Amino acid sequence: MASSSSSLSLLQPLHSLSSSTLFFSQPSFHFSSSLKPHKSKRLNLSKSLTLRFALTESDSTKPLEETEPSSKSLLLQLSKCFDLPSDYFQQLPNDLRLDLNDAAFDLSNGPVVDECGQELGEILLNLSRAWEQADTSTSRSLVEKLPELESSLTDGARSAFGRRLISAGKRFQGMGQYGKGELQKIAKAMITTGGVLSANTSSVSVSNESMSGTRMFKFGELQVAVTPQKAYAGAAIAFIYGILSWQISQGIQSIPENSLQYANDNALLIGKSLRGSLLALFYASTVLSGFTTVGLILLAKQLSSEKE
Repeated sequence: MASSSSSLSLLQPLHSLSSSTLFFSQPSFHFSSSLKPHKSKRLNLSKSLTLRFALTESDSTKPLEETEPSSKSLLLQLSKCFDLPSDYFQQLPNDLRLDLNDAAFDLSNGPVVDECGQELGEILLNLSRAWEQADTSTSRSLVEKLPELESSLTDGARSAFGRRLISAGKRFQGMGQYGKGELQKIAKAMITTGGVLSANTSSVSVSNESMSGTRMFKFGELQVAVTPQKAYAGAAIAFIYGILSWQISQGIQSIPENSLQYANDNALLIGKSLRGSLLALFYASTVLSGFTTVGLILLAKQLSSEKE
């Protein structure tokens, strides 16, 4: 009886130990289940970071689009580049003056009024004459009028104007460094402005086709449009001149040397040299007339094929 009571006393702590073990095992189970809210918080945090990055990226692209300069502001910068001393162009060396004349030719070459409009075309023609005359003050006053006309230009006129600015700007760029770099500033402003104005590729192609159909011959202030009809007329004139030169040379050669009497030996030498010079001159004129005739005929055929 005593032994059974002692065994019951020994079993009682074991029962209490097992119950205590079961009691402490429950918090561990509840602790593992408490990890679920942290997972949702992590997802919300990643979503908020992605949203903030997208907003930051979209906002960062706005200043790039807004900072792109307009054509009017570029024309204003170009006009400031021509704020030079009144005798600046006149003091340029002879080789730079020739480059300035080339820039004037590129600016007003071809049907400038038809491509750029009446008002802008006349300004470009006057600006071209001012560069040829090395008139700095007139150039500055004419360039200052360009920003006012920017808003009234059509797409075709804008493209043609930009193309002419690029061509003339490259002439200024070829002048190199002179003075304090004023010519290079002008070149950079003209090329940049021309690139913005001629951004429309479709209008550029149309203006290029109109330019290729009409070629200009410029001699000083004289400008003549070269057409197939004028080329054929020039070939006919060159052919007639070549025939006349050939007949004159044959007439001089048909005169025998012994038929002429000279006062002394010096006069004889002068007569022979004069006869030889005339023969060489008219023979050369005949050959040049032949080349000119052939060249003008080929040019007329080329112009006719381009128009077709």
